[in-house]
Amino acid sequence: MDASISTSPAHVGHLLREWRASRRFSQLDLALAADVSARHLSCVETGKAQASRDMVLRLADALEMPLRECNALLMAAGYAPRYPETSLSTPAMAQVRRAIELMLKQQEPYPAFLLNRHWDVLMANQAAARVANFVLRGASSSHTNMIRQIFDPNDLRSAIVNWEDVAGDLIRHLHDVIAATPSDGVARALLEEALAYPGVPMQWRIRDLGAAPSPLLTTIFRVDGQQLSFFSTITTFGTPRDVTIDELHIESCFPMDEETAEYCRELVSREA
Repeated sequence: MDASISTSPAHVGHLLREWRASRRFSQLDLALAADVSARHLSCVETGKAQASRDMVLRLADALEMPLRECNALLMAAGYAPRYPETSLSTPAMAQVRRAIELMLKQQEPYPAFLLNRHWDVLMANQAAARVANFVLRGASSSHTNMIRQIFDPNDLRSAIVNWEDVAGDLIRHLHDVIAATPSDGVARALLEEALAYPGVPMQWRIRDLGAAPSPLLTTIFRVDGQQLSFFSTITTFGTPRDVTIDELHIESCFPMDEETAEYCRELVSREA
């Protein structure tokens, strides 16, 4: 058990109240959704009663908590975590890793990335390296995190024509992650870091509830008169039973025009 997680009834109640607030559930709403007694839920939240393991799991399911947060709630209540967290480098994840490698390779000659919930780039195909090399004029990125790459003026940001659209969309995603997972300190720190970069509009500090992230993110690069235009799609893993898989997603980039498609094919030829 993680020693940093308190197992006091008061801490469990604090977590439940925090998650209810993020989901905009009243106590009665949550009790009905989880099929538990509203009175007993009230006692659990105030620390007067101990929740059973089954009750904790039903509450986590009703709150649609990510697997990592479900484990945290279980441990706070004094129970063992339910979901494993297995590194992609282990033999147990060999088939998952192979599937991801095939999906990334299938996207050639266009970029594709494997990202975790904090936008760290865990894997990428050769096309991603070729495009980055073109955008950075042969230099290497100083970041392995996509948020930092997009916000740092000395990185990809300098070549993004529609930077405010791209960065604003990522900020909205970050705000949504924090609202959906209020205990995620890493996401909060990443948001503060992104907002501290120069040229970031002040209004981005406040979550815009009326503006949902775009279903397709469009990114336009221009370097030395050459323009590359991509739109991105996000692929997640359905019904994950492992924390690692639950937090992964693949971002695939597709050309918006034939000029971009042709140039990506040309980059392959140059590499050969």
